[in-house]
Amino acid sequence: MPSPASDSTATLLVSCPDQRGIVARIANFIDSNGGNIIHTDQHVDSEEGLFLTRVEWQLDKFNLPQELIDPAFGAIARPLNARWQLHFSDIRPRIAIWVSKQNHCLLDLLWRHQSGELPGDIKLIISNHPDLQGIAQQFNVDYHHIPITKETKISQELKQISLLEEYEIDLVILAKYMQVLSADNLPKFPAVINIHHSFLPAFPGAKPYHRAHARGVKVIGATAHYVTENLDEGPIIEQDVSRVSHRDTVPDLIRKGKDLERVVLARAVRSHLQNRVISYGNRTVVFD
Repeated sequence: MPSPASDSTATLLVSCPDQRGIVARIANFIDSNGGNIIHTDQHVDSEEGLFLTRVEWQLDKFNLPQELIDPAFGAIARPLNARWQLHFSDIRPRIAIWVSKQNHCLLDLLWRHQSGELPGDIKLIISNHPDLQGIAQQFNVDYHHIPITKETKISQELKQISLLEEYEIDLVILAKYMQVLSADNLPKFPAVINIHHSFLPAFPGAKPYHRAHARGVKVIGATAHYVTENLDEGPIIEQDVSRVSHRDTVPDLIRKGKDLERVVLARAVRSHLQNRVISYGNRTVVFD
C-alpha cells in the first residue's frame, strides 16, 4: 500500500460493552504510535450498556503502515469484546446509484458529487428503466438498464450484484429505486442506503403522500435509512419534516416532499461517507 498523503487521516468507529478505560486504551494506542487525534466523539447507550465512539487522527507521523493498523488495533479491541471499523481518508468509497424514473435525488447527488461535496466516487448508475440514461451521459457515469419483472426479479438482481462486484462498489444508494431488494440476495450487497418519502415509522411502503393527505397530516417528512430485509424498517440515518396545511393537495405534498428527499438523502450519504455512522441493533449513532 502506498504511503498516505501528508493530510490523510484514519478513522476508527468502535462499539463495545461499556466499561472503564476504553477511551484511554484507544487514545494510548494512537499516541504510542505517533498519531495526533484531531476529532473524537463518544456516546453511551445506557439501556443497551453499550459504548460507541468515533476517533480520527492524522497519519503523516503515524508509525504503523495502513495495512498493519487494523490487526494492531484488534489486539486491543478483542479483549474489550469490541466491534470496529477502520477507514482512511485517502481511500475514496466507490458508489452505485440505483434509480427508476424519478430524477430529483439522482440529479442532486450528481451535482453534489461534481461540486466536491461527497467524499466518494460515483462509478455506476443502475436502473430498471431507460429513462434517465441521458442524465448519466451528461455526467459521464456508466449507466446500465436492467429491466425487472415479477418473473425475472431474482435473476436480474443477480446481474445487478455482478455489476457491483465488477465495479468494486462500496455503497449502493437507492435514489427513488422503486423495487424492493430480495431478502435472499441482500447479504451479497455492500452497505445500502434508501430514501423513503415519509417520516418513518409513519406510512411505510407505497404512496405515503396519498395516505398522509387522506389522514390530514400537518407535517410530512423524509427518511434515509440502511436497507434490511424488513421493508422500510432499517436503521435510520437522517430525517426531516416540513409543515403542510389543509390547503395542500397531494401534488403539493409530493412537491414539498421531493425537496425533503433530496436534502435528507444527501445528508445521510455524506454522514456515511465521512464515517460518522455506527449502526447497532436497529438503531444508529450519527456523530456530528
